[in-house]
Amino acid sequence: MKRDVPHSTSTYAFETFAPTNPIYSSLQAGWDGVVVRIYNEPEDVESIIFPAVPDVSLVMITQGVLTLESRDVGSSWETFRVCKGDWFLTPPGGSPYELRYRSLSSEPVQTLHVHVNTDLICRAAEQLTEGDPTRVVLMERSGFQDSLLTQIGLALQKELESPMLAGKLYAETAAQMLAVHLLRYYQTSAISLKDSSQGITRQQMKRVVEYIVSSLDQDLSLETLSQQIGFSPYHFARLFRMTTGESPHQFVLRKRIETAQRLLKETRLDLAEIAFSVGFPNQSHFTRVFKNRLGLTPHRYRREHQ
Repeated sequence: MKRDVPHSTSTYAFETFAPTNPIYSSLQAGWDGVVVRIYNEPEDVESIIFPAVPDVSLVMITQGVLTLESRDVGSSWETFRVCKGDWFLTPPGGSPYELRYRSLSSEPVQTLHVHVNTDLICRAAEQLTEGDPTRVVLMERSGFQDSLLTQIGLALQKELESPMLAGKLYAETAAQMLAVHLLRYYQTSAISLKDSSQGITRQQMKRVVEYIVSSLDQDLSLETLSQQIGFSPYHFARLFRMTTGESPHQFVLRKRIETAQRLLKETRLDLAEIAFSVGFPNQSHFTRVFKNRLGLTPHRYRREHQ
């Protein structure tokens, strides 16, 4: 007997309808604008029904090969043979849909699920489109490849599996990139996107850098950084990288590590105090990221430089 499924549910509750629990989820990470989950899928699923969600759904096969059939509930089946790198795009809203699939490979099937917040896409459309942003309608696509989507998706997966300190800031930047990419290439009608010809001035960059350095102990967001100089988050992230050669999350992480290095050399603060002062949630996270960046632990770094 099939489980009763509502017509729609929230993006956060969506995972309760999956056949297995996610092995990783961004819900615990508190990311804004995007929800990311990683699943090890069962070998065979005879039938499963998913409710509609209010956000854009992107699903990529990250491992394995399978035969998949899908349909809106009560309609005809469509059959796909899908493999690593294939994506499925489902617009927000709509109707419940049914899936059944069978693995064709010896390795387990793994999937990456990315939900992009609809409000974020609407704000991006309002800021970037020449026409009426309310006319933006995304298309439904199945079993397609997209190298940029894959690059962003795998980066988000890596961040979930081995989180760095700038994960939230990176996730916000990635969500902005996804929103603009969807607007540019996956609309049902063509609209032109305007681009900012304005750059970041030296004075504006100085203001942003001063804010970052004075706020390293805080959970910095792309929205907060862009507000310092009155840019949209998307334009800020793009122009910041053009100006500095680094993305905002890379820059913030570098500043955190540099400040930690200085504190390790010049003070007698214990490692936990240093970790908190530069924005790490705990000493173990600080130690892991520090060693990943510099090849040695904070304790050893202090011993060698004091």
